[in-house]
Amino acid sequence: MKAIIEWGTKKYQVELNQPIDISIPMCSGSENPNAFHIPHPVFEPIQVGDFIGSVKMGSGANCENLHINAHGNGTHTECIGHITAERISINQCLTQFYAWAQLISLEPTQQQNGDWMLTLGMLPKILNPKVNAVIIRTLPNDATKLKKVYSGNNPCYLAPELTAYLAQNNIMHLLVDLPSVDREEDKGEMLAHKAFWCYPETPRMNATISEMIYVPDAVADGFYLLNLQIASLETDASPGKPVLYKLKDTI
Repeated sequence: MKAIIEWGTKKYQVELNQPIDISIPMCSGSENPNAFHIPHPVFEPIQVGDFIGSVKMGSGANCENLHINAHGNGTHTECIGHITAERISINQCLTQFYAWAQLISLEPTQQQNGDWMLTLGMLPKILNPKVNAVIIRTLPNDATKLKKVYSGNNPCYLAPELTAYLAQNNIMHLLVDLPSVDREEDKGEMLAHKAFWCYPETPRMNATISEMIYVPDAVADGFYLLNLQIASLETDASPGKPVLYKLKDTI
């Protein structure tokens, strides 16, 4: 299945039957990435009276309760409601599900305090002004990110100046393979989140941040059509399934 999509003055061919899923599958138990000491996901059959939602246990159908926390259990997409006292949901904020995206690989640098960080100086020379989504793959990159325990290990994060720069350049969707754009323990300041959402001065209600993605090395840096998929949940974040499609210049 192919589609022809216009972007600016050019037309591109998109192979819709060749999606590149950059989400991390979520399963019950500890075989997932973990952040902020949040309990592992638990999928278990529902029990109502004599009914147990498990074919293996004699029922005619499987029916499970899912105990998850989007922020600590895997790939998720969050909205400005993550940092507001007012209840704002990802379902309200994410209303456009496709974006022109640039995949960029960056190597963090160690700061004087020992932290690893992605800083503003890494970005301006390579960011294309036409895109409205940025996907950051940190280096080195390997499959350990699929099950990495970030809790208590002060993982890499983004400088607020970098996320502010993205906001100033009309980047509506930021995707990273880190558990958070902010420091694990930051006394609740959430500076990189606030800078990206321009909060509280001029809140960007439709901007999103997706965290704990995984982009394999085989996926080259460059430009893609991004499809952001979420569940229609009335809460600040949803487990996410961002999907990329290669662009072939037709003109």
